[in-house]
Amino acid sequence: MDVSAADKLAAIQERIARAQQRFGPPPTAVTLVAVSKTFPAEAIEPFLEAGQRVFGENRVQEAKDKWPALRERYPDVKLHLIGPLQTNKAREAVALFDVIETLDRDRLAGVLAEEMTKAGRQLPCFVQVNIGLEPQKAGIAPDETVDFVARCRSPHGLNVVGLMCIPPDGVPPGPYFAQMMALARDAGVAELSMGMSGDFEIAIGMGASHVRLGSALFGGRPPAA
Repeated sequence: MDVSAADKLAAIQERIARAQQRFGPPPTAVTLVAVSKTFPAEAIEPFLEAGQRVFGENRVQEAKDKWPALRERYPDVKLHLIGPLQTNKAREAVALFDVIETLDRDRLAGVLAEEMTKAGRQLPCFVQVNIGLEPQKAGIAPDETVDFVARCRSPHGLNVVGLMCIPPDGVPPGPYFAQMMALARDAGVAELSMGMSGDFEIAIGMGASHVRLGSALFGGRPPAA
């Protein structure tokens, strides 16, 4: 039997609430970011109808193709960019997204600051941390994170509100999430975007304020074209 989008959302929200109760504060609130990358508008709309309003997309162009029409019907949607951002896409990203979760280098910080000033938008940003020091993943090294956050704030003037990570596959994520919580404290940021469909309850126990769930809501991703 197919489970409705509303039922899936309710089940996930119940698991989030149980994790918060089990582990206690922090965090006092957890934002569910529904990862809609690769899914078409017709797969997303049932979740919009069910009340979900925060979504994550990996690519600027994909989001640009499908979200403007959806936003005409659901104008209170908040879009998070959760994939790597090229500097030549910064202007479009600032126009389209509400939160940038993948700030990971000085050049990008400078370009984003310029584009936000031009657009008159000051988007909240998360610094992406390569918490496992994996060469195939983007992100700032853990031991450079505190200084990088400070540089993003001054001289660039960006509104850095938190840190984001994707821990290594195949190993327990708890120690990485714990390290992220310590880094956030040292960097003076209040929010942590960490935890996905397989480990979000552990992330909540380690202080996640945002969890990014795709397959738990949408199921398996469509095959690549």
